[in-house]
Amino acid sequence: MKTRLVECVPNFSEGRDKNVIKAITDAICAASDVRLLDVDPGEATNRTVVTFVGEPDDVLEAAFQGIKKAAELIDMRQHHGAHPRMGATDVCPFVPVSGITLEECAELSRKLAKRVADELGIPVYCYEAAAFRPERKNLAVCRKGEYEALADRMGTEKEGPDFGNRPFDEAAARTGATTIGARNFLIAVNFNLNTTSTRRANAIAFDVREKGRPMREGGKPNGKPMKDADGKPITIPGTLPCTKAIGWYIDEYGIAQVSMNITDINTTPLHVAFDEVCRAANERGIRVTGTEIVGLVPKSAIVDAGRYFLHKQQRSSGIPESEIIRMAVKSMGLDELKPFESGEKIIEYMIADDKNKKLVDMTCRAFADETASESPAPGGGSISAYMGSLGAALATMVANLSAHKAGWDDRWKEFSDVAEQGRALVDSLLHLVDEDTEAFNGIMAVFAMPKGTDAEKAARDEAMERATEYATRVPLRTMEESVKVFPLAMQMAENGNPASVSDAGVGALAARAAVRGALLNVKINAAGLKNRQLADELVGRAEAIAKEAAELEESVLKVVESKI
Repeated sequence: MKTRLVECVPNFSEGRDKNVIKAITDAICAASDVRLLDVDPGEATNRTVVTFVGEPDDVLEAAFQGIKKAAELIDMRQHHGAHPRMGATDVCPFVPVSGITLEECAELSRKLAKRVADELGIPVYCYEAAAFRPERKNLAVCRKGEYEALADRMGTEKEGPDFGNRPFDEAAARTGATTIGARNFLIAVNFNLNTTSTRRANAIAFDVREKGRPMREGGKPNGKPMKDADGKPITIPGTLPCTKAIGWYIDEYGIAQVSMNITDINTTPLHVAFDEVCRAANERGIRVTGTEIVGLVPKSAIVDAGRYFLHKQQRSSGIPESEIIRMAVKSMGLDELKPFESGEKIIEYMIADDKNKKLVDMTCRAFADETASESPAPGGGSISAYMGSLGAALATMVANLSAHKAGWDDRWKEFSDVAEQGRALVDSLLHLVDEDTEAFNGIMAVFAMPKGTDAEKAARDEAMERATEYATRVPLRTMEESVKVFPLAMQMAENGNPASVSDAGVGALAARAAVRGALLNVKINAAGLKNRQLADELVGRAEAIAKEAAELEESVLKVVESKI
């Protein structure tokens, strides 16, 4: 993955003409080195959400070219759709992914906004973190009155755009205005309802969205909206902070939906929003039948939801990530309208660097064959890490079996906690399988460096020392992680499902083998270090861990033997 990554999620006001949509995405991809992650058109909304990522300057250029192409192909005078909109490119947010702050994304978005106004003549409002006025942080304020209100808003100091402000003209009539800004991850989600009533969907949306609904005289739905002493509308807040929502009918699905944006998933997680919409719908005699994610979603949102629903069932969440995600998908009906493909909907999976084949993604046979080949890597270091992961996996298995054992329902949380710790160890040790081989390859790469001059020799020697230290520290980390398996194996040997006590013992044996194998790799790599003080420190630490592991293994096996 690149070190500085920005996600851009422009929304274009065309969801029906595939040729127009393709022309826009082609312009984005041809502009610079960005990766197109998702194209999500909606026929009823007549809107397409595009998601791409790249380095800051690349993203800026790609966004500019996408906005330019949309302005050429979309005539807002002819546009109609269910979603609020103001321009051919309606909204274009920048989202920090890695190595860049929200503030830096805000500056990037302002730079784009100025360029769009100056070079394309498109009026631009800046919102969220890029807003020049506090009230314009809210997208709804920028888009007030939608496209139809631009004729009255443009050219005025109070309501006009931040860039390209002028009286409404023929050019603005064609392109509309664009809102550009920077924000943190936002989840766009639609909750499917077993009704065709837009009015009832709206009522549910008003129940839950942060803004709530207008307070009306006499508490009657058709009562006159009430205002305070300053003439401002009085509202009844909804139950979900950091959410915006409306209700609409989707003709292609034949159902009404509550369409929601969750602007802060830490404050209102996806699963909390789902449960609350279910509650509000149920009170109105309506059921939520499923959920539709628009665009991409952070992995944490889906994994947290999966854990939440597992815990509601008093089930262990110390299971593979793929199974946790499957629980989230089934619990919220994410696959009701179309299959939920994790590799296409979860952003971390989409941007993962899959160019280099990983050892841990091989089959058991392929991994064994690769190890047995004449190539020196993978070698003992990677095998040690793999043995450690298997030891952790066995302890985790016993915990999961114990959590689901008949008659032990009141102890599920105890075992789930152990399983989660074990699962984390499995993942960290599997990562070390590949990292150990990468460390070895790093040393091999140094041998290819030139050594014809004194300067080249010095650079080569310095690179070799760094690579050798790294290759020594990786198996040391394998030891540090593997020794953590023993307390879990002991807990399961003493308190876990008695029928699986031998599995806890084998887990301890595998962990001990991992520690001893990694120790050999620490020693052989440390022997190549010129810094002997550092070498002695690393070997000393490794030997101390090996001694601790021997004692812990013996303790676990005594318990196991006593119970067999």
